[in-house]
Amino acid sequence: MSYLETSVLDGELFRRLVRGGAAHLRAHCAEVNNLNVFPVPDGDTGDNMSMTIEGGVAAIAGADASALGETAKAIADGMLLGARGNSGVILSQFFSGIAKGFVNTERAHIKTLAAALECGVSQAYGAVMTPTEGTILTVCREGVAFASARVTDESTVRSVFVDLKDEMFESLRRTPELLPVLKEAGVIDSGGAGLYYIIEGMLRILDGEAPDGGEAAAAQSAAAPAISFDAFGEDSEMKYGYCTECLLRLQNKKCDPETFEVSVVTDFLTEIGNSVVCFKNGSIVKLHVHTMTPERVLEFCRRYGEFLTVKIENMSVQHTNHTEGANEAEAAYEGSLASISHIAGDAQSAGDCRKAVGTALVCTGEGIAEAFRELGADEIIDGGQTNNPSAADFIAAFKKINADAILVFPNNSNIILAARQAAKMYGDSDVRVVESRDIGMGYAAMSAMDLMDETDVDALVASAKEAMKSVATGQLSTSVRDATINGVEIKQGEYIGFVGKRMVTSKPSLADAAKALIDDLLAPGDKYLLTVFCGSELCDADAGAVEAYIRERYEDLEYYFLPGGQDVYPLIIVAE
Repeated sequence: MSYLETSVLDGELFRRLVRGGAAHLRAHCAEVNNLNVFPVPDGDTGDNMSMTIEGGVAAIAGADASALGETAKAIADGMLLGARGNSGVILSQFFSGIAKGFVNTERAHIKTLAAALECGVSQAYGAVMTPTEGTILTVCREGVAFASARVTDESTVRSVFVDLKDEMFESLRRTPELLPVLKEAGVIDSGGAGLYYIIEGMLRILDGEAPDGGEAAAAQSAAAPAISFDAFGEDSEMKYGYCTECLLRLQNKKCDPETFEVSVVTDFLTEIGNSVVCFKNGSIVKLHVHTMTPERVLEFCRRYGEFLTVKIENMSVQHTNHTEGANEAEAAYEGSLASISHIAGDAQSAGDCRKAVGTALVCTGEGIAEAFRELGADEIIDGGQTNNPSAADFIAAFKKINADAILVFPNNSNIILAARQAAKMYGDSDVRVVESRDIGMGYAAMSAMDLMDETDVDALVASAKEAMKSVATGQLSTSVRDATINGVEIKQGEYIGFVGKRMVTSKPSLADAAKALIDDLLAPGDKYLLTVFCGSELCDADAGAVEAYIRERYEDLEYYFLPGGQDVYPLIIVAE
């Protein structure tokens, strides 16, 4: 179907455009991921933006055609919950602003469309405390401003998107001139590229083209994993139950969506399973549970609404394919058999079990997670580079913590916006995002706070921020391309060490790169403690060489080597 002459945007067309944009970005995810300033194999902007917009696609899956305003709001709500990474959060805010521009709108003419796009730009900028030009924000703003200025009485929806795409392309080409770090690295802005592909995918729909991979691909959030038929045979025993996830749309004829208490669902789920995550956003209830009887979940929830999506997976199959993850599932399930009432109590008793202050931290690697738990962390949110948690992941953690006040440590600059967005959406606790930008900052903050005796949230935040000022974190990884950053000549395949956004060294040898990185961290002379988190692929010989260097060169330094278990970075070195 072609929309060459269409001058009106309705809910069905907007639905098609978003699906087309999502499919086109999905097809170019790897390309966007590779637009990484640092030549490290941790680029995730494409994945983050794709998962964010797929959250919007999932929110309208199977829904009947509706008014433009209702459709846009559903898409925006899904994106807000699914937002990951800074670019994903900005993208979700852009679409949330667009939805506000379409409030109470059945069908929008071109000038209303242009005004809604401008509203989207305004909200996207408002989501960032200090907007940086040369990023997705610039590409968004310049593209919308150009397209809006060219709107006339003869304009069509397609002509607006042609102008959007063309100017976003030119804006994207200019990003290295606005942001020196892009120019030095020889790349364009990755978030801007992701937005460009979304708009290009939308234009392809207006031109009558099928989404990349066809309609079937557009309807899926991600490629379905291959099923191992040998993982659960004719004589297998169902031991772990089913991982059951649903998006439920509350229905007016079955309940009052506005006053519906999500605890009704949560209480039921904790009676029949474990690993319960359940929250409500508007008239949408998102739930997750591990249970032996998924059919009871479906039957119970349909008392209050109808499903938008349902996913049920055999965890015994997951056990065979993913031993480590299944071990956790087995432990959780066996624990539930031992004490269902204990699990229900954890989820329900907001009175008896509610804490004064709780903490949530983001990290990857079981060793690092265990180090944070020993410092008093209540909830560890699995994530980091290449695996940014969504706003929904944060909200689920907040619910588990069940505290009057919650301190959140993102431990990654690319996760801060998602944490803030979740904090704003969550109303049951006073959530404070302490902007730790790396593992070292979070580690120092947790070490400094007295969580056992101190309940003054302002005092805890102040001590955390003060501790973060005195820490420096170095990371070691491998380069995926040649580059020159901060004057450091980098060759593909070499080991590179950097502190924050400052490149320090590039060496053919891991041990040599680590030595140079350590010397840089300790050069100011004000650090007396070194904590070295060893990655999952660090060999004993390299670890031994690095430790010997520290022992011989820095005799008075206190240092610890801990198994971090993190991927991508063989070494994360925290100097305090």
